[in-house]
Amino acid sequence: MFVFSNRMNYIIYTILSVILISLISILAALPFLLKKKFSQRILLLLMSFSVGTLMGAVVLHLLPEALENGYNINLALFILLGYVVFFVFEKLIHWHHHRISKIKCSESHGHGYQLAPINLVGDALHNLIDGMIIAATYYVSVPLGIVATLSIMLHEIPQEISDFAVLLYSGLNKRKAILFNFISALTAIVGAVIGILMAGNVESFTMFALPFAAGSFVYIAASNLVPELHKDCSMKNSVLHFLAIVAGIGLMILLLLM
Repeated sequence: MFVFSNRMNYIIYTILSVILISLISILAALPFLLKKKFSQRILLLLMSFSVGTLMGAVVLHLLPEALENGYNINLALFILLGYVVFFVFEKLIHWHHHRISKIKCSESHGHGYQLAPINLVGDALHNLIDGMIIAATYYVSVPLGIVATLSIMLHEIPQEISDFAVLLYSGLNKRKAILFNFISALTAIVGAVIGILMAGNVESFTMFALPFAAGSFVYIAASNLVPELHKDCSMKNSVLHFLAIVAGIGLMILLLLM
């Protein structure tokens, strides 16, 4: 296992990783700049691959690292906490979306216009947590940091494409949607800075962050992405989804063997 010889390298790796993830918000706009609609089939394949990488990261990387010092009840509770926090977080976002959709708005934009700030705030908080997770994993080791970065990145691609579509639906033009989406993505850097400070000064930070990350990854994969895949009942597409999940797991196995 390769760990950093000095703190500056750790900070550089962490910040560069979250900057790379933040840039995905701009990349997500490309399909909409090139054509009006993004293929739902491609989006579902990206989601499937993301499911494989997230679950592979949990089982092959995060949990073994978290269990290195043995099992204890705190480990289990932090895993559950990661799952429950993301569940509550998404529940609040969906509740607010549903509430706004019932409000009759006299503006020409319609009720969709009010979805933009809700979507951006939710995305910003999500990215903040991602930044903290990346900082925590890099603090443990470089390979674990790379695994977390790749897993989050591959999840963010379909997520950011969906977020960008919501911003366009809300009435924002493409230029403003790109700008606001990128600004919300930059909170990952803030999260990384918080994580770096906590990793250096809070002794048990990684003992909490790794199982918490595992729980959050399980929620995103199993409760967020997989239900979307089940909406497509085509046998051909289902086989492709399965193969994409296996490919994502294969990537995590490959990183484990390197």
